[in-house]
Amino acid sequence: MSTDVRIATHPHEFAALTPDQLRERFLVEELFAEGEVRWMLSQSDRILLGGALPAGGSLDLEAPPEIRAKGTLTDRRELGVVCLSGSGTVAVDGGESYAVDAEDIVYVGQGSGRVTLSGDAAFYLVSAPAHLAHPTTLIRKADAQAVEIGEEEKASRRTLRKYVHDQGVASCELALGITTIEPGNVWNTMPCHTHDRRTECYLYFDLPEGERVVHIAGQPGRTKSMIVADRQAIISPPWSVHFGAGTASYKFVWSTAGENLAYDDMDAVATTDLR
Repeated sequence: MSTDVRIATHPHEFAALTPDQLRERFLVEELFAEGEVRWMLSQSDRILLGGALPAGGSLDLEAPPEIRAKGTLTDRRELGVVCLSGSGTVAVDGGESYAVDAEDIVYVGQGSGRVTLSGDAAFYLVSAPAHLAHPTTLIRKADAQAVEIGEEEKASRRTLRKYVHDQGVASCELALGITTIEPGNVWNTMPCHTHDRRTECYLYFDLPEGERVVHIAGQPGRTKSMIVADRQAIISPPWSVHFGAGTASYKFVWSTAGENLAYDDMDAVATTDLR
């Protein structure tokens, strides 16, 4: 187990970052390694992002030392376990086990105990601090609330699925879902927005080999871009826009943590205001 810690960045400092520094602060490039659990801890809203590849075996989700848990990862946290591909099992505290396939998500409530992942699945993990216990719940892809958004004429047609949100599976402060960019479309999250009350992270996946996403970040009036590959994640602070365009169709897991769970808690940014 290894943990990559990212310190929060002021927007004035962001404007002066070089391309390499920008990637070091906001792009999470190597979350997935066969037979390992890897973590990234952002000091923005204390979000933990993780990757786990059991490779046919099993992996226990040990609490990284940086969160100072006295027992298990879920002692003072809630957790979303996203099956990106393949099939596997999410076992919680030696009790109930949940069989998952691609784009199923298991929400694990605070205080649930030890979590073990097994099978040939690729698991993406998102965890946030929690002060209330909510039931551990399996959400199938077919059962997530699906919304068709965007426009074909603007190359932004996409299907957004809400799994953990204020009108769905309950959580303390974590919201979680998956967006699919439809074939022939490239843009995500347009028109764009910020949300001052929570940090958001994107994990891009199902991006074909050799293809990339150009992700745009920063304050609306002074943006910068990062080139993102398959199964890489972006940290988006509350003051930053977060949108992008791909060289091919793709999907991304979106997750937020902060003081407001409402999905529509967004501060819209006009495309004409972007610089």
